[in-house]
Amino acid sequence: MENMLALPVGILLQVLLFVLLYRFTALGGKQAAVIVAFLAVGVTVPYALLAWPGGDVLAIYVALFLVCAYVLGIISSHRERRLAMAGEDSGRWFHWGPAVIILFFSLVFLVNATMVVLSRQGMPAPLARLLLPESDRARQVTMAFPGTVARDFHKKEALYNEYLEQVRKQEARGWQVRQGWLEKPVAGQPKPFQVTVTARDGSPVIGARVWVAFLRPSDQRLDQRVELPEKDSGLYRANVELPSPGLWSTTLMIERGEDVHEVQANTLIEAGAGAP
Repeated sequence: MENMLALPVGILLQVLLFVLLYRFTALGGKQAAVIVAFLAVGVTVPYALLAWPGGDVLAIYVALFLVCAYVLGIISSHRERRLAMAGEDSGRWFHWGPAVIILFFSLVFLVNATMVVLSRQGMPAPLARLLLPESDRARQVTMAFPGTVARDFHKKEALYNEYLEQVRKQEARGWQVRQGWLEKPVAGQPKPFQVTVTARDGSPVIGARVWVAFLRPSDQRLDQRVELPEKDSGLYRANVELPSPGLWSTTLMIERGEDVHEVQANTLIEAGAGAP
């Protein structure tokens, strides 16, 4: 049932069986439609139990097969009534009413068949390129999902109060922090990331331990933590290589003795020249 041709082939077989029963037996249109419906369900359900496609897919198949039989019954019943009223074959099988019904259910067949194929196999690559062309800008932008955070103080009151106290101390300390890339950051390429820390009076904060966590909101497995050694008085720098382009969250931690300073930010990593 995962084959994209299974649904239209099944409907075609229903139509052929109905025509054979209706033309070459004494069965009326309703009787032939009922037989076709029972046979379609009787074949589909046991086969689905052997190769289970999922309850949603099975429901779509059964519904469409039943609707197909129902439409065939409507068409044949309307023709039989017209023949009974006219007393002879007028050459017209149905008027605009059944035609509208057929058109509606044909659209239902098409939409549901498309849903079945996409849910089981995804969109074919040529169609995806046609309907969803990829731009250079799209390669550099990723969707950010909530979930990756550097702390979890909101779950427990004690941790939250501790965080508020840390924020108060940090504001009173008055350290000035400047951080950023010295070159344009590109995925898969090591680039220098630098942090400069100065006290309230402008003097450099020396002898601190500085590290930065690069957090990928959409995939925590890509998270990295990099320690920045002190290169000069109050200046900390290291090469950082991030594996994927897009938006990253950063948590910068500066520790010196009992003083802990934290800075939250975001950074945008560009795709490399050879990226697909």
